[in-house]
Amino acid sequence: MSFVPRSPVFFIRHAHGGAGSKKIVGVFYKAHEYAARNPDFVGCVKGGLGIRDWLESKGHQSIVTDDKEGPDSELEKHIPDLHFHPAYVTAERIKKAKNLQLLLTAGIGSDHVDLKAAAEAGLTVAEVTGSNVVSVAEDELMRILFLVRNFLPGFQQVINGDWNVAGIAYRAYDLEGKTVGTFGAGRIGKLLLQRLKPFNCNLLYLDRLRMDPELENQIGAKYEEDLDAMLKKCDVIVINTPLTEKTRGLFNKERISKLKGVLIVNNAHGAIMDTQAVTDACASGQIGGYSGDVWNPQPAPKDHPWRYMPNHAMTPHTSGTTIDGQLRYAAGTKDMPNRFFKGEEFPPQNYIVKEGELAPQYR
Repeated sequence: MSFVPRSPVFFIRHAHGGAGSKKIVGVFYKAHEYAARNPDFVGCVKGGLGIRDWLESKGHQSIVTDDKEGPDSELEKHIPDLHFHPAYVTAERIKKAKNLQLLLTAGIGSDHVDLKAAAEAGLTVAEVTGSNVVSVAEDELMRILFLVRNFLPGFQQVINGDWNVAGIAYRAYDLEGKTVGTFGAGRIGKLLLQRLKPFNCNLLYLDRLRMDPELENQIGAKYEEDLDAMLKKCDVIVINTPLTEKTRGLFNKERISKLKGVLIVNNAHGAIMDTQAVTDACASGQIGGYSGDVWNPQPAPKDHPWRYMPNHAMTPHTSGTTIDGQLRYAAGTKDMPNRFFKGEEFPPQNYIVKEGELAPQYR
């Protein structure tokens, strides 16, 4: 099983589980000495999402590793006969995993899965919908404030022993009165808009589905029908849409060249952006600041240009992995295999691929 966002769990190859012992392989990152500092730090090798004992008590074989890359990795050794398995799920790996039935993300997202191959193989792809919504929405709000208030240069001054108020204040603003738009208004996007309301911003959103009029009025958000038209109105744009064939590279050089100092927050997926175009636009000022926790590729290599571009507030992929978020997706990851073992359906919103069909937001 995989217990970090965007990492899947593989189950056996039928619509629902049955009796018998199953092999579950979990891939996590090693937390080293940090694992011992907080007993609720479950999203790591040592923590094993807190469900290892439960799985073994049900008679299943549970294996936990951080070794998932390459043909000689620990994970690769188990692919042919495992029933639950995490990692980036290519068509080739799907063919090798003869017992594979269900791919379950411990968290939300599916860009680590070849959805077309999974659908063609008759697999179910699911997630623990909603498990990190609060964590990511709060992180996005923090990043907006970091960029608007020009916080990080001031922090860096303190680290470097400097003191230059003018070097911070010349591009620091209040959030009140600014226009903030979210491209995507699912659970995270809606919650972000709700969190922004007390700041007295002008709120815009673009989504494939318009909100219920009562909720839209309650939040005070205005629906936009065209991305480029919305971008022209925004001081801040937040990316909250999944990665699909339609959104991959959507913020390309041409679209970014039309921007005029907008601040961008992206916790959705790095591949939605043209990496070099973002880098160049941050240098030219067409993008006034860029922040997020998603990269392309990921983990980001040491020479990734976003590490060194001006006016950025990038971090590793951490927005959904607060301790509270880990406990929520750990509970969901236990609940869904439990349903699977009993032959029960998952909550409808948790399905990404079911019976060969993609959920509408992934089409």
